[in-house]
Amino acid sequence: MTAFPLTWLYAPGDRPHVVAKALTAGADIVVVDLEDAIAPDRKAYARAATAELLTEQPPVPVHVRVNALDSPWAGQDLATLTPARGLCALRLPKIGSPAEVVRIARHAVPAGLPLYAVLETALGVEQAYAVATAHPSLRGVSLGETDLRADLGGCDDEGLDWSRSRVIVAARAAGLPPPAQSVHPDVRDLEGLAASCAHGRALGFLGRAAIHPRQLPVIERAFLPTEEEIERAETIVKAAATHQGAQALPDGRFIDTAVVTAAQRTLSLARRR
Repeated sequence: MTAFPLTWLYAPGDRPHVVAKALTAGADIVVVDLEDAIAPDRKAYARAATAELLTEQPPVPVHVRVNALDSPWAGQDLATLTPARGLCALRLPKIGSPAEVVRIARHAVPAGLPLYAVLETALGVEQAYAVATAHPSLRGVSLGETDLRADLGGCDDEGLDWSRSRVIVAARAAGLPPPAQSVHPDVRDLEGLAASCAHGRALGFLGRAAIHPRQLPVIERAFLPTEEEIERAETIVKAAATHQGAQALPDGRFIDTAVVTAAQRTLSLARRR
């Protein structure tokens, strides 16, 4: 897996043929969903089909979004899937407290599984930093914006920016990677997806979840540095290599350690191009 995953493609666990296509669609990570995408009478089949898939190592890393901890299915999801050889990580929906992460970690830690918490309620957002620091196995946090909109009363897109920023800051304060942006639900609106990704990148997201393969190249382009950004980063890194400490470049830009670190990350991302 790339050090900077940018695309996280969801696929419903009760449709193995869709999961198989997702595994070859070019996403950095495939997320097999056992939760919202699956009807109650299909939960057991989705779980069994996913466990069968993960008896072997898949061609790309696979995360599984299990059912919420307070649901009737979560316990069986964890018992069945945590031993799976091909499982890379668990995604935990509707997390509202650090205690929930700790409870799930009891199942995940013996298997060495990383955990990713999805915050989908006002309570989850309020608990963002506590969740992000709840357990060493937690490797990331993100927003589930569809559920969050419902919990907040159907706020518009701009109304979610405070919650987005809070989760981004909580992740970074906890030493976790920048979160991936939540899904863009209209799979045909690629222009809207690109604009939304640009806004998310400006806020501090890195990468995005997708629900259709056609969204993947749009997301990747949006989060990769431009030629201008790469050139600027190369200039900064070269200047830092020849002169230690803060300095002003010939064009007037001031650089210090933080600026150099950001430039190095830009060049690391640029290698994906």
